[in-house]
Amino acid sequence: MTFAKRLSLLTSGLTAAGVDAALISPSADLRYLVGYEAKPLERLTCLVVLPGAEPVLVVPALEMLAATASPVSEMGIEIRSWQETEDPYALTARLVGGASVVALDDHMWAQKVLDLRAAMPGVEQVLAGRFIAPIRMRKDAEEVAALRRAGAAIDTVHAQVGGLLRPGRTEQEVGADIANLIIAAGHVAVDFVIVASGPNAASPHHEVSNRVLKVGDSIVVDIGGTMPDGYRSDCTRTYHLGEPAPEFATAYSALLQAQRAASATVRPGVTCEQVDATARDVLCAANLGELFIHRTGHGIGLESHEEPYIVLGNKLPLVAGMAFSIEPGFYLTGRYGARIEDIVICTEHGVESVNNQPRELAIV
Repeated sequence: MTFAKRLSLLTSGLTAAGVDAALISPSADLRYLVGYEAKPLERLTCLVVLPGAEPVLVVPALEMLAATASPVSEMGIEIRSWQETEDPYALTARLVGGASVVALDDHMWAQKVLDLRAAMPGVEQVLAGRFIAPIRMRKDAEEVAALRRAGAAIDTVHAQVGGLLRPGRTEQEVGADIANLIIAAGHVAVDFVIVASGPNAASPHHEVSNRVLKVGDSIVVDIGGTMPDGYRSDCTRTYHLGEPAPEFATAYSALLQAQRAASATVRPGVTCEQVDATARDVLCAANLGELFIHRTGHGIGLESHEEPYIVLGNKLPLVAGMAFSIEPGFYLTGRYGARIEDIVICTEHGVESVNNQPRELAIV
């Protein structure tokens, strides 16, 4: 889908809702709409989208060269720069004109929200996510291909993780090696590295510590990065140093069943909460329900976490092109934890996983 088409869909949504303008600051939304990966600074950069008029990009003068080097220039979008002594909020207000309602991107800094409110007193502010998220949720063919590349890249990293896990090494040492592998696999940035061993594995977002790996540890390795095109990877596998205790092995078998069942549920028309319930029901039947303490998944694309969210209460039906994680887990405080995560894509006829490393417990 072209940037122009994305802007057209946004303006159509604004018009249908009676919203006069959308103001988009540096964010994944800005990159998605016009391809400009702007730096989030205290100075205002803002894409002004007006139904029935051409968009305008407001930028600080010192960012003018960066803005003109982006796809914004190729699209013919006017770039309006402002000097250090000028008021960019007043400039933006003039561009918006006599608006009654404006939509602000969901990640805009609070300082900018308040300064825009002061520059446009009496103008109602609403979230732009309600118009942009439905467009971003449904990935086109190029985006699906980007997520496949990201998935393949992080799979090559997980294929090497087992060789890094040895008794006597620390989580930090293993994490540093994994970060290097993420870059070597083609990512341009490391978004996160979780190496959670033993009791640390009971904390889903533990990251790394100086804890030394020991025989008998379960180790949750959850890793992801950003590819050159901006699309993200995210994949979790659970490893075990030595043979697991029967209790853990039995629980992991149920977890694997839950992850497979939830993935198999994915198809157009199924709701997000039904996918969550499928995984949760399997774990509840295995008396692990209380240890599954988070949602089953999150969307992914230009952000590691974006809509749709695979969680109880989200009645949004899946449609082809939606991409999200399937990642059930169980966590027993003070003892151990486990999680299996794949990024999947809802297709016209079912589901495709972009992660294809073995999901069985990796015993090293």
